[in-house]
Amino acid sequence: MHLRVHSIFISRTFSICIIFMMMLSTYAQGNRSNKKIIAEVDTIPFYRGVAVSVDLVGPAEMLFGDYGQYEASARINIKDKYFPVVELGLGKANAEDIATQLTYKTSAPYARIGVDFNLMKNKHDIYRLLGGVRYAYTDFKYDVVSPSITDPVWKDQVEYNAEGVKCNYHWLEFSFGVDAKIWGPVRMGWTVRYRKKLFGKAGDFGEPWYVPGFGKSGGTRLGGTFNVTFEL
Repeated sequence: MHLRVHSIFISRTFSICIIFMMMLSTYAQGNRSNKKIIAEVDTIPFYRGVAVSVDLVGPAEMLFGDYGQYEASARINIKDKYFPVVELGLGKANAEDIATQLTYKTSAPYARIGVDFNLMKNKHDIYRLLGGVRYAYTDFKYDVVSPSITDPVWKDQVEYNAEGVKCNYHWLEFSFGVDAKIWGPVRMGWTVRYRKKLFGKAGDFGEPWYVPGFGKSGGTRLGGTFNVTFEL
């Protein structure tokens, strides 16, 4: 009887020791996993550099159309996740309506400020899927010139000219695009922009035909960019 009790005691003690060792092993593995995750997070710097870009769509619009813009941007890389960005440009238009012979001219700077978000699961991939938002503003003047027209009642020649009409425009842009590393510090990518006017001063002659940085005026419109980027 004494031997049986002693055997039961040894068996239970051995079982408890095994369970305790398994618990220690599980805790150690979990602790090592946590340390590994923390180490991986800590190795990613908060500041990952700055990049400058130029847009190629605007100059192409000016080359083949009546309006366009020259635009450059600078963005900061935070943990490959967030990209605060500033965009500066010069918008120009020199258009003539063949039917009415009405000419519209303007040239003025504009600015946008906002942030892009990397939507990729692997934030550190050479490819980026970006969604973003911008607030934009421009203050500009435009000229409208037309040939003299004959007054239908008095038969006099009447001129319709407006020079230096002052306007300003505030709008939002929502963007979606891709960006990829091509070679070394060079990246290329494109974005699609949805633009929504917030408010502005239209002047005494109604809505301007073209707004620098926005494009043809209106409530909402779509646009896009094709960027060549250099990471510093």
